[in-house]
Parts: sequence; C-alpha cells; structure tokens
Amino acid sequence: MKLSGTVLITGASAGIGQACARAFAAVGARLVLTARRFERIERLATELREEHGTECHLLELDVRDRESVFGVIGGLPSEWAEIDVLVNNAGLGRGVDKLHAADPDGWDEMVDTNVKGLLYVSRAVTPGMVQRRRGHVINLGSVAGHEVYPGGAVYCATKHAVGAITKGMRMDLLGTGVRVSTVDPGMVETEFSVVRFGGDAERAANVYRGMTPLTPADIADTVVWVATRPPHVNIDEIIIKPTDQASATLVDRPGARA
Repeated sequence: MKLSGTVLITGASAGIGQACARAFAAVGARLVLTARRFERIERLATELREEHGTECHLLELDVRDRESVFGVIGGLPSEWAEIDVLVNNAGLGRGVDKLHAADPDGWDEMVDTNVKGLLYVSRAVTPGMVQRRRGHVINLGSVAGHEVYPGGAVYCATKHAVGAITKGMRMDLLGTGVRVSTVDPGMVETEFSVVRFGGDAERAANVYRGMTPLTPADIADTVVWVATRPPHVNIDEIIIKPTDQASATLVDRPGARA
C-alpha cells in the first residue's frame, strides 16, 4: 500500500494528528504538517525524515484564524500547493459541566476549532482539488457526532456539525472527482481528556482506567486505509470504538473487576 501524493494534516503536533503523519509517512506520502505548537512538528518532521526519508513542509497555524488559514495555505510554495489528501484533525473538547453551568469561553473554543476551523481549511484546500478533479477530504469526527451525553451538549453539537458538513461537502463535490469521508472514533487515549479537564492528568487517566482504549495509531491506520481505496471507492463514514465500549457512555472495565 503506497500513497505518493501530498497530504495536509491539521493538528499534527500530538495524538491522532501526529499518528496520521507517521502512518502516511510509512506509505510514502509527502506531508504538509500544521499545528500551533510549531516546535513539536519540527521534531516530528526530523524523525520522519530520518525514519522514512519523508519530505515535510511545516506551517504554524491556528485553524480558528480565518485570515491566517487562507493566507498560509494560499501562500504554499508551488511544489507543495497541490494537496491530494486533507486530514481535518484539529479539534478539542473543553469541560464536562452541564449547559447551565458551563464556561462560554469553552464553547467558543470548541465551535471555532471543531467547526469553523474545519470549514476554513476545507475552503482553502478544496478549490484546488476541484480544479484538478481529484482529491480526498477526511474529517475526524467522533461517536459524539452520533450520540449526546450529559455535560457534552456543545462538544457533541460540534461533532454532529462535522457529520453534517461532511455529508453536505460530499453532495457539493459530487461530479468533481473529490472524495469526502469521516472517521469517527470512540475512546482514544490522547491528550484529549487532559485538555478537556483543564490539565488534570489524574482525572484524565481515570477516563481509561480498567479498559483498553484505542490508540492514535489505530485511528491513523484507519485514516490511511480510507485514503488508499481505489479512486472509484468512497468510504463515507467509519465509526470505530474499542471492544470495551458499546456507546458514548456504556463502557466495560474488566480491569477494574480484577
């Protein structure tokens, strides 16, 4: 399985985004890596060059900043401007308070990153795909885009929005040769819970205690599989959960019974 094109990954500094960079590098892709934490993608690019000889172009980018997104992606050098696969990975959760007690600043950050950021980057990249009549947009959704749970109203709303945007993009791009997919993970052990709980690492660790969560590499493997199907095959949507998880809130914890 090889992919010789150029892949742009948002939020590539950690977690699923970083794992996607590693997985695409392993199949021969060239990478445009974006993140706010530029030093992290610098280290990652060095590792990928040493391990796979991967060509990398790095962009310090906050997907919430519309002018920056259009300026930075629109200003890509000509040899990097033709994006074959866009992985819209940048996203986050903030807090688990119920709506009447939640922090509106967290709402803004989730909506601006998970929804508007995805829209901005897609708008910057897809016109070139349409012009070339090829390309693939892969959005990272969540099981939270299929269910709602207490304390997750706004986060779940943003991931429902990702699902709706993905479906709408697929309709809008019909006939252009551009594919659109979403990969929707359940519980994956990343920095996600640490961020959601405001840096409380112990509370974050309890989310996964007693069960076996997915790893970022599991999701990256799925994303690469979606991207490497034949051009006439579009994987619309994949929901991927750990064996120990049946729904957003129903989790078996066999380790806790031992």
